[in-house]
Amino acid sequence: MNHALRVAIVASAHDEAQSAAVRMKAAYPTVAPEEAEVIVALGGDGFMLETLHRHMQRHVPIFGMNRGSVGFLMNTFEEAGLMERLQRAEAIKLNPLLMSAHDRAGQVHQAHAINEVSLLRETRYAAKLRLAIDGIVRMQEMICDGVLVATPAGSTAYNFSVNGPILPLNARVLALTPISVFRPRHWRGAILPHDVQVRVEVLFPETRPVSAVADYTEVRSVVRVEIREDRAVALTLLFDPEHNLEERIVKEQFLL
Repeated sequence: MNHALRVAIVASAHDEAQSAAVRMKAAYPTVAPEEAEVIVALGGDGFMLETLHRHMQRHVPIFGMNRGSVGFLMNTFEEAGLMERLQRAEAIKLNPLLMSAHDRAGQVHQAHAINEVSLLRETRYAAKLRLAIDGIVRMQEMICDGVLVATPAGSTAYNFSVNGPILPLNARVLALTPISVFRPRHWRGAILPHDVQVRVEVLFPETRPVSAVADYTEVRSVVRVEIREDRAVALTLLFDPEHNLEERIVKEQFLL
C-alpha cells in the first residue's frame, strides 16, 4: 500500500475505548467506516466480532487494538505509529460458518458465526440430539446440555472452555464439541474437514426445547440446524507481524 490509507476508527462503548478513539481521531486523518479501506477497532474480542459482522459484506480489513479484557483477536494497544503498523500488518483470512436453523413454527433463520454455532438446552431437561455429517447419521442420540461447531478462530473461545480442541488456522478443519455430555459417556467430540455440513436434529423438541446461537444471534425452539462454512464470505483480520493469530493459537496450547 503506497497511497495514503483511508482509515476509520471505531470503538466499543467502554470508557477506555471511547477516550482512546477521541485521542486517535485527533491525531490521525480518518473517514467514515463506509468509506474506509481499513477499520481500526478499539475494544475487546466481543467488539471485534461485532465489527466483523457489521462490515462482513464489504470485505474491509479490520485491525483491532485491545481496549477490553482478553483481546485474543486484538493487537496490543499503542497510539503512536498507527499508519506504519497498518502498512506492515499481516492479513489472516477467515471464512465464517453459516447457520440455517429451522424452528418449531416452520421458519428458517440464517446467520453467520465467526466463532461458533452452539445448540443449548432451554429448560432443566437435558437435550437429546441426533448428529449427521454430510447426510450420514454419526450419532443416533446424544444426551447433553448442547453441542457446538467452532471455527479455528473460535476454537479458543467457548469451544475451549468446554474442553474442545484448539485448532491452527491453516488446518482447514472444524471442531464438533459436546457441552456437558451425559450419553455417550466420555465422548469428547470430533475434528471435521472444513467443507462438511453438520446437521443437528433435536429429539423431542416439545418437551426438551433447544435454542441455536450463531455468535450472538439466537433462535429459540429449533428442531433442526444445518451448519457449514460459507466460503463465499471472506473476512480479513490484520495483525502486527510479531503478534499474529497463528502464533497466539500455538502459544495458547502451552498455557497452564
